[in-house]
Amino acid sequence: MHRSDEEELASLGYTSEFRREMSPWANFSLGFTYLSPVVGIYTVFAASLALAGPPMIWSLVIVGIGQFLVALIFSEVVAQFPVAGGVYPWARRLWGKRWAWMTGWVYMLALLTTIASVCYTAGFYIAPALGIEPTTNTVIACGLLTILVATLINFMGTRVLAWAAIIGFSAEIIGALAVGAWLLLTHRHHSLGVLFDNFDAGSGSYVSAFLAASLIGIYQYYGFEACGDVAEEVRRPGVLIPKAMRRTIYIGGAAATFICLALILSVADIPAVIAGKDTDPVTTVLDEAFGTVGSRIVLAIVLVSFLSCAMSLQAAASRLAYSYGRDGMIAGSRLLKKFNASRAVPPYALILAGIVPAIIVLISKISADAVLKIVSFAAFGIYLGFQMVVFAALRARLKGWKPSGAFQLGKWGLPVNVAALVYGVAAMINIAWPRTPDAKWYDNYLVMLSAAIVIGLGLLYMALHRGYGRSDAPH
Repeated sequence: MHRSDEEELASLGYTSEFRREMSPWANFSLGFTYLSPVVGIYTVFAASLALAGPPMIWSLVIVGIGQFLVALIFSEVVAQFPVAGGVYPWARRLWGKRWAWMTGWVYMLALLTTIASVCYTAGFYIAPALGIEPTTNTVIACGLLTILVATLINFMGTRVLAWAAIIGFSAEIIGALAVGAWLLLTHRHHSLGVLFDNFDAGSGSYVSAFLAASLIGIYQYYGFEACGDVAEEVRRPGVLIPKAMRRTIYIGGAAATFICLALILSVADIPAVIAGKDTDPVTTVLDEAFGTVGSRIVLAIVLVSFLSCAMSLQAAASRLAYSYGRDGMIAGSRLLKKFNASRAVPPYALILAGIVPAIIVLISKISADAVLKIVSFAAFGIYLGFQMVVFAALRARLKGWKPSGAFQLGKWGLPVNVAALVYGVAAMINIAWPRTPDAKWYDNYLVMLSAAIVIGLGLLYMALHRGYGRSDAPH
């Protein structure tokens, strides 16, 4: 007998306060705008092209396959446990409270720093679009404005968030296709053969250079988990969210690869980028192909992508914080679990997802390098949060767990789970690998140090404040 969404959630121990007003299309759009191919490619393209030349595009294919394996595991888990908050409630049910607390802690800090990095980077595009010099103060002001607008959109409720996600997706995909097609038709300087020519990039070992450049792919393929963060705002979540997750990988990956391809073939002087003479090839290409006015129009589309990405990240972070609060797992739970019935949003959880990133952006007033140090943990932290769920699923599977949701991998579950874990660990090693031997040791090992500090603070909190142990929420 088919159970209603409310009955299914009740069987997991909850009565939801959210409204199921997010359509399947909007749920997919939320994941897509979080993944945001435009933001990911435009942010990392210059560095990746300089490191490994055009073949760096193949990392998008390799990472896409790896993250698809992770998405399959997440699909199984969310189909059985369609609870708001994503990785934290999943880890709680797959393993237990301690593992779940640390999973949520790592992922929450990674999300908040990612919001800050996206909004801070947006400032470098907002200023030129308005014809303003991107000074430190201007970039900070634009970043704070982006956070404010994203927060206000989220405060308007699920229905507005859903429409904003759809608008963001539409603007991004249409803009990406239009810009990419125009570049390929009118500004193409190379044939497809250039994708196999590294232009002598990567002095020494090209494999090392390619692995460093592959961060363009690693930074690209997350966002699909946001579809599950809002599981209590979607009808038939056990059926529809797994589809949305996989669709995010398909379409987001294809869009990112197309954008990257168009940019590579449109860079007139690739050796100049590799030599460091052209440090901003994206702006160079847009100015040459569209002129000053046209490039500003393109930048406006890019800004919509940045805003929608920040908005989706905030939605995910606030649902995670609310889930923590609802279960009484952390200090401040009484505020985090408060719910605005008229807007159907957790207001204090949303405020947290706005204030912390704003503080991080303001730190750049003291030192832009300080912001880079803080956000260096972001991608590694998100991958670590992912793999804590993947590992918990593998452990549960080996202990006899058999997924019982609407989406199941069947006999492929165990090999896919193992492959997803192997990929994720390899990706984290690649992110954290020290690549600046001439720098001070703490800069060279920055990502690992950041991760150690975050995990260490989490363990210290767990030792001093055992609220997570007193939580009697369902698990």
